[in-house]
Amino acid sequence: MSEQNKGGQKETLIKVLKYIKKYWVFLGISVFMAAVTVALTLYLPILTGRAIDLVVGKNNVDFDGIMKIIFTAVVVIGITAVAQWIMNVCNNKMAFNIIQDVRSEAIKKIEILPLKYIDGHSYGEVVSRVIADVDQFSDGLLMGFTQLFTGVITIFGTLGFMLMVNIKITLVVVVITPVSLLVANFIARKTFNMFRLQSETRGEQTSVIEEMIGNQKIVQAYGHEDEALETFDEINGRLGKYSLRAIFFSSLTNPGTRFVNSLVYTGVAFTGAFSVISGGPSGLTVGQLSCLLSYANQYTKPFNEISGVITELQNALACAQRIFDLIEEEPQIEEPADAIKLENVNGQIKLENVNFSYEPSQKLIRDFNLSVKPGQRVAIVGPTGCGKTTIINLLMRFYDVNSGSIKVEGNDIRNVTRESLRQSYGMVLQETWLRHGTIKENIIMGKPDATDEEIINAAKASHAHSFIKRLPNGYDTVIGEDGGSLSQGQKQLLCITRVMLCLPPMLILDEATSSIDTRTEMHIQNAFVVMMEGRTSFIVAHRLSTIKSADIILVMKDGNIIEQGNHETLLEKGGFYAELYNSQFA
Repeated sequence: MSEQNKGGQKETLIKVLKYIKKYWVFLGISVFMAAVTVALTLYLPILTGRAIDLVVGKNNVDFDGIMKIIFTAVVVIGITAVAQWIMNVCNNKMAFNIIQDVRSEAIKKIEILPLKYIDGHSYGEVVSRVIADVDQFSDGLLMGFTQLFTGVITIFGTLGFMLMVNIKITLVVVVITPVSLLVANFIARKTFNMFRLQSETRGEQTSVIEEMIGNQKIVQAYGHEDEALETFDEINGRLGKYSLRAIFFSSLTNPGTRFVNSLVYTGVAFTGAFSVISGGPSGLTVGQLSCLLSYANQYTKPFNEISGVITELQNALACAQRIFDLIEEEPQIEEPADAIKLENVNGQIKLENVNFSYEPSQKLIRDFNLSVKPGQRVAIVGPTGCGKTTIINLLMRFYDVNSGSIKVEGNDIRNVTRESLRQSYGMVLQETWLRHGTIKENIIMGKPDATDEEIINAAKASHAHSFIKRLPNGYDTVIGEDGGSLSQGQKQLLCITRVMLCLPPMLILDEATSSIDTRTEMHIQNAFVVMMEGRTSFIVAHRLSTIKSADIILVMKDGNIIEQGNHETLLEKGGFYAELYNSQFA
C-alpha cells in the first residue's frame, strides 16, 4: 500500500473514531458485554474438560458432579446469550446513529455547497456517495463492531485461559500466531485501493444510469442507444475488473486463515497428545487436552473473522473516504456575523465594476455597470453564452463576483443574509422544478400559510386554474417527481403560479414562457404586466417580441453591455439589437 493510501486510510479511521466518540456509552457497554460473552464462552471448555475427567472408567462415573457441571453450563450459556443480545443492540444502535449523523451532515453540506460544486459534479455521483457509499460504510462498521470486539477479546482471553492450563502448549500457539498477522496484513494492503476504485466507479456508473433514464426520450429520439450502451459497458467493465480484484484478494482470507487454523490446531494436538502419553506431574489429563483443543479452535476462529472484518473495513473506509471528501468540501462563503436582513425592499439595484468568470482562464463578464431604479423593468438580451443567465446567478448570489460589487438598497449583497436576499426575488426559470406532492403543496412552497382563495386567484392569474380543475383531484392531485405526467407547459404554469402567489418586491423571469403556447403566452404576458407593476423586474428572453415594454434593454455580447436603451431607441440606432430583432422576422 502506498504512503498516500496509508495516510488517507489513517485519517479516515480517525474521522470515523470521532463519530464513534459521541456514542461512547454504547461503545463501553458493547465492549463490556463482549468481554462477558468471551469470558463465559471460554469458561465452557473448562467445564467440559472437568466433566470428561469425572468419567474415570467403566462403572466409575461421578454423575452428581457431572449434573452440577451441566447446571452451571446451562446458566453460563443463558447469561452468554443475553450478553450477546445486549452487545448486538448496542452495536446496531451505535452504527445506525453514526450513519444517520454522517448522512445528515452530507445532506446539510450539499445545502451549503457553492453552486460551482454542484455544477462541476454529476448528480448521480453525488447521490452515489450519500446513498450507496454510506450503506457500504454502514455494513462494514456494523460488522466491525460486532466481530472485531469479540474477536480481539477472544484471542487474548483464550491465551489467558490456555496459560492457566499449560504454558508450553500456549507458547506453541503464540509462535504460530504471526503467520495469521502476516496473512491479515497482506489482505489489508491489497484490498483498500481496489475497494476505493470500485466505489468511485460505482458512483460513475450511477451517474450514467441516472442520465440515461432521466433523458430517455432524448436518447431514443437521437438514436443514441448504442452509444449509451457502449458507455455503460465500458464503465461496467471497469467496475467488474475492480470488483473482481477486490473479491479475489478478499477471498484469500478464508483459505489463508484456515491454513493457519490447521497449523495451530495440529501444534496443540501433537504437543498435547505427547504430554498426555508421558503422564507425570507436568502431564495433561484427557479432559485438559480436550479443553486445549477447544481453545485452539476458538483462538484461531477470530483470526478468520477478523481477516473478514478487515476486508469489509477496507471497503467501508474506502466508501467513508468519499463521504468525508464531500462533507469536508469548502462550503459557500459564510455570511458575516452582522449580516443585514433586507426589509421593506423597494427594488433599487446597482452593479459597479463587476467582473466574473466561471473559470479564471475564460473571461466572461468584465467591468459591468448597471443602475436600476425601483419598479423598472430590465430586459437582458443577447446571443447564447453572452452572460445573460450569469447575471441572474450573480443577482441571486448563487455565485459571488470576482471583483466589484452588487448592491440592493445600497447594501452590498455579500453583507446581506442570503435568505432575505432570495426571499426578495420571485424567480421563474426556463427549467421547471416540481417535487413529489400535491399541486397545492408545489404552489405554496414560498408561502406555506396561503389560503385556498389566494392559491386559486394566483392560479387564475397565471392561467393554470383551468387545467388544474381538469385533474382527477384538482389542487389535491398528487404529481410525481419533476411534475410526473404533466406537460412542460403545465409545469411552467405551476412555477409561474408559485411566484404569482408570493409577489415579492423583485422579479426574475428567465425564459419564463418558453414552453407555453402562443395564446396562453399572450394571457400570461398580460398577467406579468400586472405582476411587474411597481416591482423591479429582470427579464431574460430570446423572443424579443416579449420585451418591447421594458424600461431598459441591455444588449449583451461576450459578457459586456454593448447597447442600452428602450425598444424604440435601440431600433433607431440600427445596431446589434436591431439586427437581432429583425432576424426573428426575416
